[in-house]
Amino acid sequence: MASSLTKDSVSPGTPGSEKTFFGHPRGLATLFMTEMWERFSYYGMRALLPLYLVAPGGLGLSAGTATAIYSVYLSLVYLLALPGGWFGDRVWGPRKTVAVAGGVIMLGHLTLALPYSGTFYGGLGLVAIGSGLLKANISTMVGQLYKGPDDPRRDGGFTVFYMGINLGAFAAPLIIGTVGESVNWHLGFALAALGMGLGVTQFLLGTRHLDPQSSVVPKPLSAEEKASTLRKAALWAGIAVVAYAIVGLSGHYTLNWILVPLTLLGVIIPVIMLARIKRDKDLDRTEQSKMSAYIWFFVAAAIFWMIYDQGGSTLSIFADSSAENSVLGWDFPVSWYQSVNPVLIMALAPVFAWIWLALNRRGKEPSTIVKFASGLMLVGVSFFLFLAPLSIAEGGHKAAALWLVAIYFVQTVGELLLSPVGLSVTTKMAPAKYASQMMGVWFLAVTAGDATTGLLSIAGVDLNRTGIVALEATLAVAAGFAIWMYRNKVKSLMGDVR
Repeated sequence: MASSLTKDSVSPGTPGSEKTFFGHPRGLATLFMTEMWERFSYYGMRALLPLYLVAPGGLGLSAGTATAIYSVYLSLVYLLALPGGWFGDRVWGPRKTVAVAGGVIMLGHLTLALPYSGTFYGGLGLVAIGSGLLKANISTMVGQLYKGPDDPRRDGGFTVFYMGINLGAFAAPLIIGTVGESVNWHLGFALAALGMGLGVTQFLLGTRHLDPQSSVVPKPLSAEEKASTLRKAALWAGIAVVAYAIVGLSGHYTLNWILVPLTLLGVIIPVIMLARIKRDKDLDRTEQSKMSAYIWFFVAAAIFWMIYDQGGSTLSIFADSSAENSVLGWDFPVSWYQSVNPVLIMALAPVFAWIWLALNRRGKEPSTIVKFASGLMLVGVSFFLFLAPLSIAEGGHKAAALWLVAIYFVQTVGELLLSPVGLSVTTKMAPAKYASQMMGVWFLAVTAGDATTGLLSIAGVDLNRTGIVALEATLAVAAGFAIWMYRNKVKSLMGDVR
């Protein structure tokens, strides 16, 4: 997207008096481009990851192991958003944290580009750590560009920012995926590193346009807190090193010694976080009630993301082995399927926004609960739809590409119903004490969903089997229906939140 810088002829000090980016503060261009390139690198690598893991020229792993690794990786990205936010708030401030995060991500992609299986998992870990650090802080800096929540440009600014996300996500599989699949896997990963390098470079060059507040550490650690944090980190790191040294030297080490603990953490930590907030005696009766309602939304979201994120693993691996990846006789790389969702998001999001406004004017806009339940049911429907190409493949034939496109279409509509509503309801229902932490808690729903997929794969469950797909689809539709049936109860728990 080309930069549109203008000079508004209004008095200095008023919103819009500085150089602008589509009418927004100039710093939005810096953050827009940073996020676009970061998403370019992230989604490009993600599109290649499951294919590389199963490819004979890649790591040659089984589909189950590949799905487990992919799911654990995704769950870590969202799990690490919590400590990422903590670093921004307590240690480095948002601006420095994002700059360091970009460097860590780039290093991770460069490590993935090395033609050695031994360094591959280290590269994945670096990308996950960097993404967690960046994800939690770059949105904070977008908000800091505006003069408080009442700035009329604020919502539009976040809309422009999220366009950067989808532009990067759309272009990445087409470029990185094509090079990785058709030329060389590691060259594809190197392109992801180049994309992140461009993002970091333009971020550092454009930091002068960011709000000075982005360099401030909001709640810096005291000397005692720093010492305590370092002691605890060193203790846990020491325990891990000793434990894995014993396992390795005894000859018992397998990949599951890494995958199983990480997937268990992905399920246990979200439960602990929700339980800790729910049991906090500082919460008044109204906040307790809202948290009870929020748990319904959280569990539903975890089920949604468990199925939705298999679009990059289960569906991708199926397409690689059992789909006719061509249109009118023209073959295309399997990774291109990952561009379907972002292009649909960009096309459909304005349509949904218009529909909600039109229905709202007539007093007929569906409630938060109905939207949420509908999104959950639709992701279940997408897997019922998946049963058709699975059946075609079991009959010894290749499934048409349009079956997969249809599945991604239904999932995208479900995402547009559930994801924005989930973000909104999280901010509205957050207890005052946990206002800054609740967005991290929302991300933990993704962690829990992906970790569950990882656990199923590690346990040997074949997620490309008709029975399992039908079971997941039924679970999602039943959960959506249950929320709809109990909508009055959930509504009463929500109090004044609509």
